[in-house]
Amino acid sequence: MPFEEIDDLPINWEDHEDVAIKLYDKFGDEFTEQKIYRIRFTDLIDWVLEIPQFEGTREACSEGHLEMIQAKWVYEWRDNQ
Repeated sequence: MPFEEIDDLPINWEDHEDVAIKLYDKFGDEFTEQKIYRIRFTDLIDWVLEIPQFEGTREACSEGHLEMIQAKWVYEWRDNQ
């Protein structure tokens, strides 16, 4: 299955940085570092599952994945300040 662009590649729970970039693209500066770390995991799971290229399932998610996604999202936010 050919992909037209790198953004078309499927992503999963282990792709923490890719997920974080997609979340930053969606929310921009709406969430600061402090707010990112205060997001409820139930909300974060829902937002990740809404990413068009995301192929993971709710059942495959773990607290460790969510913590890594939050950390990478903060790095992405900092890089864009």
